[in-house]
Amino acid sequence: MYQSYFGLSEAPFSIAPDPRYLYMSQRHQEALAHLLYGVNAGGGFVLLTGEVGAGKTTVCRCFLEQIPESCDVAYIFNPRLTVAELLATVCAEFGIAVPAGNTSVKVYIDCINAYLLNAHAQGRHTVLIIDEAQNLSADVLEQLRLLTNLETGQRKLLQIILLGQPELAEMLAKPELRQLAQRIIARYHLGPLDKREVAAYVQHRLVVAGAQHTLFPAALMGRLYRLSRGIPRIINVLCDRALLGTYAQGRERVDGATLKQAAHEVLPVAQRGSLIRPLLAGLLLASTALAAARYQPEEPTPPQPITVVKPAAARPVAALPDALEWPDAQPLERNRELAYAALFKAWGADFQSADYHDGDECRQAEAAGLRCYTARGWLDELRRLNMPAVLLMKDAQGREFDAALSGVDERSATFVVGGEYRTVALGALAQQWSGHYTLLWRMPPVASAKLRSGDYGPDIGWLAGQLAQLEGKSDEVTSERLFDEAVLDRVKQFQLAHGLVTDGRVGLQTMMHLVSATDSAAPKLYREQGK
Repeated sequence: MYQSYFGLSEAPFSIAPDPRYLYMSQRHQEALAHLLYGVNAGGGFVLLTGEVGAGKTTVCRCFLEQIPESCDVAYIFNPRLTVAELLATVCAEFGIAVPAGNTSVKVYIDCINAYLLNAHAQGRHTVLIIDEAQNLSADVLEQLRLLTNLETGQRKLLQIILLGQPELAEMLAKPELRQLAQRIIARYHLGPLDKREVAAYVQHRLVVAGAQHTLFPAALMGRLYRLSRGIPRIINVLCDRALLGTYAQGRERVDGATLKQAAHEVLPVAQRGSLIRPLLAGLLLASTALAAARYQPEEPTPPQPITVVKPAAARPVAALPDALEWPDAQPLERNRELAYAALFKAWGADFQSADYHDGDECRQAEAAGLRCYTARGWLDELRRLNMPAVLLMKDAQGREFDAALSGVDERSATFVVGGEYRTVALGALAQQWSGHYTLLWRMPPVASAKLRSGDYGPDIGWLAGQLAQLEGKSDEVTSERLFDEAVLDRVKQFQLAHGLVTDGRVGLQTMMHLVSATDSAAPKLYREQGK
């Protein structure tokens, strides 16, 4: 009803698990990393639990888009099955032929084992995903464990991923299921979003849906967080109903009263908190919506761009601008030059503006002993890298410009734009940032930018030293070191902690995160207390 009114290309808060709308918070990235690690770890069980609506299924859909082509996957949505029904479903999902009319558990297992052996001989990996696994019976869980018994000398032939609510972890902690629990090679509990992430989540979904205007003011995010408790599905339901109410009232942005009314309509009483809006106001909103539904103009008038008024100097610190503007005193064509001049200055490096041409910033960086890294991502990614970066922004007039992001905290971002420092609400990032960024980093003293298990030499000594420094074990630093199983496990632990794919290989991403975490002289977006 409200999509064309707000200028949206599609409904931004659908509860369908669309991977395009997955907001990759640190928790969701860690959950995804666990799944990717598990599928490459040689069989067994991977466990992903989380509250209802936390995003487990959406993470899994994102995982399916990244799964290697050498994997054959079966997905079971309804696990309320007997042992025979489960095995029949597994056969059907993988396309395993069974004798007509078969009901024998042994025949099903023999057919599955033959399929797994044949897939392994062809270099294929077989993955079984079971959603809502808290509904599995103890008998079915035991049968799943038995299915993982088939193995070669190097790996098990079936990888099983269990997705479920928190009670699934409680089930697997029971003594009678300890054999299965011992085969879980990776487990993760997906918790709710925090207050900062709720704001970024809402903005992310709106941007994906094509929003060009601020529909949820930053001042509402605290209330939305309290009402939803950080559960993405509840956020979606609340925001969808709030946009419907705002449309019915003919307004441009959601206000606090409309959000309260939305909570009154969709949440159980225990979750509404202190909703003091009287019933009469609710009836009025309902009647307004009914009137709007009856009167439908041929082309609803879309909201006009919101005019942002810059705060006066005496305005309280809490009132942050919700848009980043290009300063009138500077010509827009100098935006890239000025942004990189600020980024180089943060690193204590000289930037040659006199003969600058677009695109030669990376050449200048190499001359200063630095490297460029250009990518597209989101704020969480920059937070984890913790390095200043040049971001491609767009103002309300649609003009693009580069600005140097120099700092962030829980509610604001500080930029150097056109040579001037500007601090804005975090919502400006989601609303104006294209996602493109370039940062500088200092390449470590290694001969190879890719390190992997089995390598030997000084580069591995550097790697072991970095890991030891982070673990508070600097005395372990050596000049030469073998990339053995112990180093491999430490690399995977580091990757897991930083939301990276836990493949145990030290490529560009892992190396950048290592350098960022250990280079105390490098500029930071933020510094932890005491550091």
